[in-house]
Amino acid sequence: MMALGVLVLVLTGCGEAATPEASSSSPATPTASAHVELETPTPMSTPAPTPTRTAAPTPSATPTPEAASAWDLTSADSLQVLVNKRTPLQPAAYVPSLVAVSSAQEGGELVRPEVDAALAELSAAMRADIGEGTFVFSSYRSYDRQAQLYNGYVAQYGQAEADTTSARPGHSEHQTGLAVDVSGTGGACRLDVCFGGTAAGRWIAEHAWQHGFIVRYPEGLEGITGYEYEPWHLRFVGAEISTAMHEQGARTYEEFLGLPAAPDYG
Repeated sequence: MMALGVLVLVLTGCGEAATPEASSSSPATPTASAHVELETPTPMSTPAPTPTRTAAPTPSATPTPEAASAWDLTSADSLQVLVNKRTPLQPAAYVPSLVAVSSAQEGGELVRPEVDAALAELSAAMRADIGEGTFVFSSYRSYDRQAQLYNGYVAQYGQAEADTTSARPGHSEHQTGLAVDVSGTGGACRLDVCFGGTAAGRWIAEHAWQHGFIVRYPEGLEGITGYEYEPWHLRFVGAEISTAMHEQGARTYEEFLGLPAAPDYG
């Protein structure tokens, strides 16, 4: 379950009534282009600099849609469950089996066991390649926590804008225990789109698939995912799917599955 124009100190990564608190890792104010959902959206006194962004890349090939029936996309405890603005998690109050994140930046982060094992491998491989590992600063978020966070955004920015940066309760990947927000251990561009241009961000974009993860909200594909570019938001789908997506050039989960786009809650 961010980069809006101004980073907000919010909660636990991208995914959760009234007054939100700091993300599972006490982040900053969301920028105008991020779907980060961290706690306490209190504007920072000094806005973060706007990163220089390159033109959004386009898929190098037309993905071959996979039959959605090939995987269990509806069971809440499935590692491949689909959650987006058009597909809420069922049951709404689902709570997964969770373990502590071994690479949490500040402690207190929780994910599914399979996710933590894959994260440890990803961080070790990244450190071996570039001398920098990963920190998880946002992970599992309950339905109630997501409602608290989302309502705080609505109160501060209005529903239209809140919907571009925060998932409504029941629609957040963070509730599945399969999504995490990460940074490099060096901390550069944490919760900012400029993270995608750092050594850590580039490595993740190029190699996360080898460990069962996808960058869930790619740049320039908001019309499909419903959220702005988030180079820090990773979703675990398992090595079979992440590898197939990489080989086919599919940049969003919806495209790969051959399912409709989810740009809004319509």
